[in-house]
Amino acid sequence: METLDYVQPKKIDIPRLQPSWRAIIGEFPPNQSSQSLWHCQGFSLVEGVPKLSKNKRFAVVGDVSLSNTDLLLKRLAINPSRWQEDHQTLIAWGWEELGKDCLHYLSGIFSFVVWDTHEQQGWAIRDRVGGRTLYYYQQDSTFYISPRLKNLSPYFKKNLDLIALRDYLCTGFIPGKRTLWQGVKELRPGTILSLPQEKIETYWTPQENISQSPLSFDKSSEILRELLETIIQEYLPPQEPVGVYLSGGLDSSCVTALAKQFHQETVHTYSIHFGEDYPNELEFSSLVAAHCQTKHHILAISPQEMWENLPITMANLDSPIGDPLTVPNYLLAQLAKQDVKVILNGEGSDPCFGGPKNQPMLLHSLYHNSEQKIDLLSSYLTSFKKCFLDLPNLLNPDIFKQVKDAPSMFEADLLSSADYLNRLMLLNIKFKGSDHILNKVNNLTLSGLLEGRSPLFDSRVVDFSLSIPPHYKLSGAREKAILKKAVSHLLPQEIIDRPKSGMMVPVHFWFRKFWTRKAKSLLLDKKAAIAPYIERNTIKDWLNYRENLWGKYGIKLWLLVSLEIWLRTYE
Repeated sequence: METLDYVQPKKIDIPRLQPSWRAIIGEFPPNQSSQSLWHCQGFSLVEGVPKLSKNKRFAVVGDVSLSNTDLLLKRLAINPSRWQEDHQTLIAWGWEELGKDCLHYLSGIFSFVVWDTHEQQGWAIRDRVGGRTLYYYQQDSTFYISPRLKNLSPYFKKNLDLIALRDYLCTGFIPGKRTLWQGVKELRPGTILSLPQEKIETYWTPQENISQSPLSFDKSSEILRELLETIIQEYLPPQEPVGVYLSGGLDSSCVTALAKQFHQETVHTYSIHFGEDYPNELEFSSLVAAHCQTKHHILAISPQEMWENLPITMANLDSPIGDPLTVPNYLLAQLAKQDVKVILNGEGSDPCFGGPKNQPMLLHSLYHNSEQKIDLLSSYLTSFKKCFLDLPNLLNPDIFKQVKDAPSMFEADLLSSADYLNRLMLLNIKFKGSDHILNKVNNLTLSGLLEGRSPLFDSRVVDFSLSIPPHYKLSGAREKAILKKAVSHLLPQEIIDRPKSGMMVPVHFWFRKFWTRKAKSLLLDKKAAIAPYIERNTIKDWLNYRENLWGKYGIKLWLLVSLEIWLRTYE
């Protein structure tokens, strides 16, 4: 009989997540009335204080970082140089005069709630691309709302949403409005939730808008260059240093170069590697740092640090993310907070401009003009290289029967009438962008009390990317052609011409050499959080090393370990 030497898992310390406010619309729970910091008829706040409109009718609470306030101030006939209040107060004033139309004047990342004290009417709003999260849960006629999922945990039962579990296993994140908890929903980017009616309307959505007579490639690249210069200048913090996560790839390198071009204060750059025995991109990140004359910092991450910091990393995420770069993002934030308050990153370029390492983009080369629609969804899910093909053996048989035919969040966009490459881009902007990339980077940056900003994922860049012909983005074998043209004057030619390789975390090797016993203890424990849902024998097969099979199991094991630890943060 098999015996396992189990290691007793340590208790996971849950950090105090920021922002911590909770809004309650409806009847306030009687046993929690002492927690309310602010209350009016039909609306209460826990751990938050609202900002009021000019005539005190509207209350606004939220997490708001506007990159450009001049548009709304001028629309309100306010001199920008004389405005001394914060961004939440500006939104309250704007809502009082313009209502929902004030959203068209907002640039930046935000999630907030507006309450009309006269009409007892509320609205929850999320920014266009999903830079900030917002969750809500309804119990009877009461709605609970918070930017952090864990802040709602006192109000709902911890029953798993099985379709969300299936989607996580397929992609490594949870796409769409579902969360891993039944009944708890995520407000989608670019939408307004009216309460108590629970009516959802869209104020912005990414969509293909290619002109019948598009501008030339060269003219379009000039427009993109000017747009990036404008956005970078808006994103730079005035009179203080700024940081950039620099991998050495095109995206983070061009953000670094633009920041250096326009910022008068110190620009800090941060790179990582996993030891001398593993491939890294330090040659290129160091080249860019030297070229841009930044203050460069390099963080070495060991397998022990990866494993030991996974619990605190998962505790800082609103949804589980099975990406091995989660822990490096957490550790980078702890390093960068010693130098800066604002971090820029290069996220968003792949979904907007057709990066080759954005796995679903590879489908474009398979299909071109022949569209075997019946196979599109399976091909798309397979391209994530997670557990889609393993589901029949990985999930408990009864659970697999319940979820195998449930509709996928991706189907409508996959089968739309847009150009095929743009369809894949739209999928990645709407789902992978907000639910994976921004969820990961922004929340883990926030763990260091830093503000993360993604200039290449600004909604204006998204709109531009969907207004140009697809071959401007992916021109034969040349990926991100228009972005390379737009920033070619800023960077060494080695950076412009090099193929993107991506940052590979050596989890395959580390599971084999360092983590097997730890993973067995965690995943094969009969009291494991995933035990009711996942087939134990399949996990055993993955953990028992076989030389010809091991290579493909490292990422899958990391996916399961991340899920198990994330679930334990709710125990």
